[in-house]
Amino acid sequence: MDMRFDLAQKAQEDAAFAMAATPSAKGCGGQYCDRCEVRDQAICADLDEKQRGALNRIGRRVSLQAGQTVMWEGDSSTLVANVIEGTLKLSTSTGDGREQIVGVVYASDFIGRPFGARTPHSVTALTDARLCLYPRGAFDGFAREHPALEHRLLRRTLDDLDRTRAWMLLLGRKNAREKVATLLLDMRRRLRADRAGVIELPLSRQQIADVLGLTIETVSRQIGELKRMGVIALAGRRGVRVVDAERLEGMAEGE
Repeated sequence: MDMRFDLAQKAQEDAAFAMAATPSAKGCGGQYCDRCEVRDQAICADLDEKQRGALNRIGRRVSLQAGQTVMWEGDSSTLVANVIEGTLKLSTSTGDGREQIVGVVYASDFIGRPFGARTPHSVTALTDARLCLYPRGAFDGFAREHPALEHRLLRRTLDDLDRTRAWMLLLGRKNAREKVATLLLDMRRRLRADRAGVIELPLSRQQIADVLGLTIETVSRQIGELKRMGVIALAGRRGVRVVDAERLEGMAEGE
């Protein structure tokens, strides 16, 4: 029975891996790993060259277009991935079918549920993105054999728990201005700015409102107020430049 289950699980993982990795996937080679922009921050950062090569052999590089979903809430946990470039949202469905964004992931983050049976949320690209994608079963086996990777997974899990607790504080205790300021600071830390210091927000104002538990009118009003006060400057539809980071940080803390 166990052997039949393992074979069925492997077949399911292979099918999901092939679907997600088609058509814009390439094998991960050592040279690609050497050039990886997030090599020092990603889940594989503590592996040596030989170990990274072994991990590469079970993975594929995958390019996603904005709006493309790579994992679906409630499905069997068949895939995990390192985010190499781009921004993705984690979302779940409410009882009446509405989408609720429960998190945002950036370059160097890890997505998927290793050692888990089900995917707890859908993962969808907000921008064009690149991933190193792995079949979950093969990745789990590799992690068991490499304590450095298991240790980094544990650290990531604890970091995610800390962020979740901070997010609970954000949603439960902070007012509208504090929420918007906190989210802008988080994105400023994680997104790459252009030469003028402008970051392109991956979320629309409606999505920001959904994430923060506000209305779109409130979000627009708060962003407009931050601009009027000279704390931020706006560029185009989604471009934001933080003009006074110290003041924005004070607002995020309710000062």
